[in-house]
Amino acid sequence: MKQQAILTLLATALLAAGCGSPKADVTQPSPHLEKRGEVTQLIVRGKPFLALGCELGNSSSSSAEYMEPHWKALKQTGVNTVLAVVTWEMIEPQQGKYDFSSLDRIVAEARENGMKLCILWFGSWKNGTSSYQPLWVKKDTERYPLAQTPEGRKLPILSTLGTATRDADAAAYRAMMAHLREIDAREQTVVMMQIENEVGLHGHPMDYCPQAREAFAGEVPQQLLSYLKEHKDKLLPETLQAWEQGGCATSGSWEQVFGKNWRCEEIFMAWNYASYINHIAAEGKKEYDIPVFVNAWIVQPEDSRAGNYPSGGPQAQNHDIYRAAAPDIDILSPDIYLDDFPEILQLYSRSGNPVFVPESRDGQAGAANAAYAIGQLGAIGYSPFGFERRALAESNTTFCELYHLLDGASEEILSAQAEGRIGGAWLKGSSPQRLKSSVELGDYIIEFELVSSGRRNGGAPQLTGGTYDPNAIGYGIVIQQDTDKFFVIGSNTRVTFRAKEGEATIGLADVREGFYENGEWKQLRMLNGDETQLRYDLLYAIEEGYSGQGLNFGVPKPGCIRFQLYKY
Repeated sequence: MKQQAILTLLATALLAAGCGSPKADVTQPSPHLEKRGEVTQLIVRGKPFLALGCELGNSSSSSAEYMEPHWKALKQTGVNTVLAVVTWEMIEPQQGKYDFSSLDRIVAEARENGMKLCILWFGSWKNGTSSYQPLWVKKDTERYPLAQTPEGRKLPILSTLGTATRDADAAAYRAMMAHLREIDAREQTVVMMQIENEVGLHGHPMDYCPQAREAFAGEVPQQLLSYLKEHKDKLLPETLQAWEQGGCATSGSWEQVFGKNWRCEEIFMAWNYASYINHIAAEGKKEYDIPVFVNAWIVQPEDSRAGNYPSGGPQAQNHDIYRAAAPDIDILSPDIYLDDFPEILQLYSRSGNPVFVPESRDGQAGAANAAYAIGQLGAIGYSPFGFERRALAESNTTFCELYHLLDGASEEILSAQAEGRIGGAWLKGSSPQRLKSSVELGDYIIEFELVSSGRRNGGAPQLTGGTYDPNAIGYGIVIQQDTDKFFVIGSNTRVTFRAKEGEATIGLADVREGFYENGEWKQLRMLNGDETQLRYDLLYAIEEGYSGQGLNFGVPKPGCIRFQLYKY
């Protein structure tokens, strides 16, 4: 047996015995979310934590042998948080008899490799279907009912109206959380939990099993109606529009309150999924109260109604319903693989919803996504899916380089998020509206432009304007460190400056290339002259409000620059 496997087994045995983590020794509060300024941050061992994550493939965490080389690779990438699956069928193969060895092992492996964990609980649903529940649940469809089509055909999807199913799922989850408290409350390896995965009903806007038909014909729960009344002035437009279909009724059946349409049926399903999941979350928090998020299979461009995408999931238009039904769910997170990442993520940041992206892309596109989420929307973290399988691939070189830079500068970033001193840009050559982006900080407008080539006024070669590569993807994070002092991480972008007010021209007083390492600035080159002159048509530049100077992050490899501005 390999040495690594032996160490893993030893660590697992210690965890299973509860060694090293007696409850009496726990002095730090458990991982939790905390509002700091305009953002919500994850607090681990008393300090803000930036989750530079990756989500493992769905089956990867089930095998120590499979994961052994991948842990070694992940340590080289800058990843500090791994999202890993633990399933109901693994935890409770026989009803009432729990086996926590899979959880023990993945916690031990993460500790050995110096990483944090988010545990993904695949219980009743995964991607809208049901395949991770134990066999004793699968076989007993009378006790644990399945969703049905209008014609009465059973779907391979557990019904949200199955109370016994909900209670069984919650009992297993609660037992797991009690065990997790015993083995990890002091170490705090596990920092968040995801309950279920991309829930929602496929095919139809609602479930037509007998229990669902009865509930749909009945009264809308007072808990939901009270929420709508109390938050009427703050409801999302999608919620208010649906409620207005019933004249903003404060009593009645689902169709009387929300109208006779598929959106009403979607809201009905959202209420039932959210209520079901909240029951599980609440039971788990009785044992160990750490942050809980759910993730959404988002609406796709070709989808015309709920059921094309899983109906009733935590999609952006359903957030008010989830807030009303599920106060124990802390974050409603999107899984984003579409190209319009900024627009989608903005929808999921409304009404104070904390920003965390558990599934998205890697590569240069993923780097831009992570930079925008963290820099512009104050995200808790970002995570590409299936990353372990290609972590060290050439296509992920720039992604890993960004993670290393973010890790070294995480204290600066977290402080700037809390104090509102940070912004981000997401640039893409194939999107005309995304060739440029600007951030206002203090007295300045910091403008990011995708790399380009061409000649402008005067005929001299210029590094702004001109022709944009449609395949280029760029990004930038800017932090204001003092009145006139800033720090930028950038890739495939040029950065210029204008005064927010007045006609002053902005110049570069001091420019230093470098990076942060464990929070300490490490200087490389001092930049000036050719490294900071982006335009030579100075008369035209000054008329447009620019000095001709700027920062050149002209390649995909991300860089860091600290600089000081002045006005003249």
